[in-house]
Parts: sequence; structure tokens; C-alpha cells
Amino acid sequence: MTTTIAGIAIPDSQMARAATEMVRDTETDLLYNHSRRVFLWGSLVGNRKGLAYDTELLYIGAMFHDMGLMPAYSSKNDRFEVDGANAAGDFLRQYGASEYDIEQVWLSIALHTTPGVPGHLKPVVALVTAGVEMDVLGLGYSEFAEQDRVNVVAAHPREHDFKNGIIDAFAQGTITKPDTTFGNVKADVLELRDPSYKRLNFCQIILGSQWDDSAAHVHHPGCGHHASPGDVPAV
Repeated sequence: MTTTIAGIAIPDSQMARAATEMVRDTETDLLYNHSRRVFLWGSLVGNRKGLAYDTELLYIGAMFHDMGLMPAYSSKNDRFEVDGANAAGDFLRQYGASEYDIEQVWLSIALHTTPGVPGHLKPVVALVTAGVEMDVLGLGYSEFAEQDRVNVVAAHPREHDFKNGIIDAFAQGTITKPDTTFGNVKADVLELRDPSYKRLNFCQIILGSQWDDSAAHVHHPGCGHHASPGDVPAV
């Protein structure tokens, strides 16, 4: 029997059930419930905006979006978002999904912590981020009907201290590879939770690079500039 929460039917295909079981067996209760809520919030946003989206792909994107935080799916050097996206891609290939569909889900996970970009892409990509932003940041909270909020949280409860719990989950999933937080929101997490963390600075990296811009420009036939007297010709 299909489960319906706040008017949203949870996908019940063989693939969706397998995804549910896989995530349920892998993630913590906090992350599992969070992922289900992300699907529900994203679906509610999509319906409110009248978007045409693939419910099953949105479900896979939502359910896998934090899988990269789990040791079993965490790489040594990639961002956790990429690890989760890769896990979802591998899962979808087992069920014969097209590369087009896989790309949508992959992007929905890889970009879900990159503000300002997903909303301009395909609905599946945009709605995973919308669901995450509602559940973690409370963005758009007042745009959801109160009864929908009650029903979603009744089905998939937020822990008493979910706010700190989700920050801890982010920290645990990134603390062993702090360089992957450069330029993204997880730098804020490690700055809060890891006393030894040293935040990289974009401008300092630019200013400290090996480029020596004080050196004279060496002209060559393809550079598009005219050499001045005294310039050293290119060899």
C-alpha cells in the first residue's frame, strides 16, 4: 500500500523500495528521517510551483543526498556531496536508468549545498536543494501550510536537538578531509566543531600563488599584443 504524507505519495516502485532499504540500513535515524523530509518538502514546493518533475528521481536524490557522510561511501579526497552523488549514480545504473536521469540526480546531490545555482537547473535538481534548505535552514518555512509541516514531522520526527545533531553529522562526515570544505558551507561546520581546523582563504590563495605578475610580459606571435622596444623575444 502506498504511503501518503501531507498529500505526497512516497514512491513505491522496486527501485524506490530498494533505495529506502539501503539508506535505512546505512544512515543514522537522524539522517534517514531528514532525507525523507527533504523529499516531502521538495515535493510540496514542486507542487506549489506547478513544476513537472519525476517523483522517483526526486526521491532518489533526496534519499541519497547525505550518503557521502557515511564511512561506507566516503572517499578520501572528494566532497561528501560528490560521494553521495556517485553512490546514487551507481545505484541508478543497477536499475537501468538513463544517463540523462542519472545526471539529474547526480547534480541534485552534488549541488545541494551550493546556494544560488540549483534553482536555475532542472526541477529535480532545484527541488532537492529546496527540500534541504527548508529542513536544515528553515528557508521558506512560512510558505508551507501549517498542517503540512505537522504531518511531515509527525511521520518523520525531528530530534529534540536536530539543529546540533545535523551539524554534528556534517562535521563527522568531513572532519577527516577538511580541504574538501574549501569554498563551501561545510567550512562553517568545521570552524564551529573542530578547534584545529584552519579555514582556507580564497584571496590568500590567489595572492600566494607561484605566479609572478611583476615579471615583464614576453610577447609571442599568438598573444595578440605588440612588442615594445626592449621586450625580450619569445624563444
